[in-house]
Amino acid sequence: MTTVFKPIRQKKVSEEIADQIKSLIASGELAPGERIPSERDLAATFGVSRPTVREALLALEMMGFVEAHQGGGTYVCSLTDPSAVDPLTSLLREKSPRVMQALIEARMGLESWSAFLAAKNATDEEISALRDLCQTMKEQAKDGGWDVDIDARFHVLITKSTHNALQIHMLNTIYDFFHTSIMVALTEFWKREGYTELLLEQHMDIVDAIATRVPQRARDAMMAHLQLVEAKMSLLLEQGEF
Repeated sequence: MTTVFKPIRQKKVSEEIADQIKSLIASGELAPGERIPSERDLAATFGVSRPTVREALLALEMMGFVEAHQGGGTYVCSLTDPSAVDPLTSLLREKSPRVMQALIEARMGLESWSAFLAAKNATDEEISALRDLCQTMKEQAKDGGWDVDIDARFHVLITKSTHNALQIHMLNTIYDFFHTSIMVALTEFWKREGYTELLLEQHMDIVDAIATRVPQRARDAMMAHLQLVEAKMSLLLEQGEF
C-alpha cells in the first residue's frame, strides 16, 4: 500500500506571525487600507526580532494580503481585486447615470443580504448606534436633509453588524464610489418634495426589522429602500437630467 501521509513540518515563527495577521485581515479587524503596526512595534508585541517580522510581512506581501509603501509603512490590501475601483469612481464623480444604476443594482444584492444577516447577528450596541443615526437624520431633516456621511455610516454599520468578514471587505473595497453614489442620490432626492420623509421612514423600518430580529423583513425593507433609489436613477437616465 502506497502511503499518502506526509511528514509533519514545524512552522517557522515568521509563518505563525503571518498567520495571525492573516486572521485579523480575514475577520475584518484589520481593514483594507489600514496601516499595519511598524516592524519595531510588531517585534515588541510578538517578542521576536525585526528580521523575523520583516520575513512575515514579505510573505504576506507576496500573497497579496499587504502592500509596502516605500518610507510609508505597510498597508492591508483588499481581498478583492481593486483594479476597477478608480475608473468607476471617476465615472461616478462625473455623475454617469448608467454606472450609478449599475452600482445601485450591485448594492441591492450586497446590502439586502447585509440587512438579513444583521437582523440575526447585530449586537445591542450596534442596534442602539443605528437608532442614534436615525435620530440624527430626523433632526437634520428639519433643515431639508441629512449629511451624506450620516447616511453612509448607517449603511456601513449595517454591513459591519453582519459580523461577516467577506461582506465587510466587499463594502470597504467599493466604499469610495459607494459614498459618491449616496451623495448623488441624496442631492437628487432633496430637490423633490416629500422624499425626505419617505427616506427617513425607510431607514427607520430597516432598523426596526433588525432590532426585532426578523431577517426577511429587514432584507425586504432594505430592498424597498434601494429599489426607490434605483427607480430614481432610471428616471433620471430616461430624462437625461444628469
